[in-house]
Amino acid sequence: MISFDYYIPTKILFGEDKLNELATVSLPGKKALIVMSNGGSMKRNGHLDRLISLLKENEVESVVFDKILPNPVKAHVMEGASLAKQEGCDFVIGFGGGSSIDSAKAIAIMAKNPGDYWDYIYGGTGKGKPFGEVLPVVAITTTAGTGTEADPWMVVTKEETMEKIGLGNAQTFPVLSIVDPKLMVSVPPKLTAYQGFDALFHAAEGYIANVANPVSDMYALKSIELVFKYLPTAVNDGTNLEARAHVALANTLSGFVESTSSCISEHSMEHALSAYHSELPHGAGLIMLSVAYFRFFAEKTRERFADMAKATGAKDWNDTDAFVNALIELQRSCGVDDLKMSDYGIQFEDIDELAKNAWHTMGALFDLDPYKLSVEETVSIMRDSFR
Repeated sequence: MISFDYYIPTKILFGEDKLNELATVSLPGKKALIVMSNGGSMKRNGHLDRLISLLKENEVESVVFDKILPNPVKAHVMEGASLAKQEGCDFVIGFGGGSSIDSAKAIAIMAKNPGDYWDYIYGGTGKGKPFGEVLPVVAITTTAGTGTEADPWMVVTKEETMEKIGLGNAQTFPVLSIVDPKLMVSVPPKLTAYQGFDALFHAAEGYIANVANPVSDMYALKSIELVFKYLPTAVNDGTNLEARAHVALANTLSGFVESTSSCISEHSMEHALSAYHSELPHGAGLIMLSVAYFRFFAEKTRERFADMAKATGAKDWNDTDAFVNALIELQRSCGVDDLKMSDYGIQFEDIDELAKNAWHTMGALFDLDPYKLSVEETVSIMRDSFR
């Protein structure tokens, strides 16, 4: 019997120049904490000044917290929450990529709840306490990768224990998200590729997850189709707004997948890699794992893989290897087929420990796989991915 829950309460403004509507749209407060990365590109490109100006038009004050790392850490969540309380901010804006928006959600929790962020984490050394009210979150994405503008999830690393774990519930959906492809044209080719593949894997994992349903399937297959059709163009010609818009749509659809289905153990494995090697971009880590990972599962759920292969446009979609072959070709087209774990300091002899970390921190995702992996099979997939 068909059974699923559907709840996505976020208002999404999608399209070119939608950021301008920030000057007139109803906002959830009068003083915002703007959470953004420490990279500096948002300031250099004029995006931050434009954001602050639009907020002023809407009679909203703002404070900037610009320390977020590509793989967000707990220390910055706690520091951002302290600043929000000190400045009397009544909502949070995540401005940038997935790391900034994820951090904004975590800061929104800690600005209204006592103790340490890890008190509320399920898995690993987290205490699994329920949290209460959170500050409202507005998400303004300048990349197309995590789909976090359309889901409640956030991923943060506890630096002391190398644990990278997700959290979220119905309260941590953004109340408003703005997806403006014009903000994405300055993203460099490699990052465009890493982010696009992250969106792809959210959709593909959500499609083969054992909690997939007709609604998540619809979003997932369309997201897969759009990534395969438009990501190479967005990577090779970042000024192509049509390609940027379609990859952004694929990303938002992948967020819908995350809200109605779930990512699965590929993400657990990658979280272990980038928890120990924080300089590894999340999307790059997923790319490194993807061929061995999806090749393993292709035999386990042939019908689902045929559907995904068909969405890629593969003519031989009924072949067991069709989706993986299309994935390999997409990696070549986007110039990311030569990624190596060893280039980021990952050692082959570390893989057993990394696999154990994946189970320790994000073991719940293994329960959502279409086939129950063992720790030994997890190690095998990660070893097969090593270069």
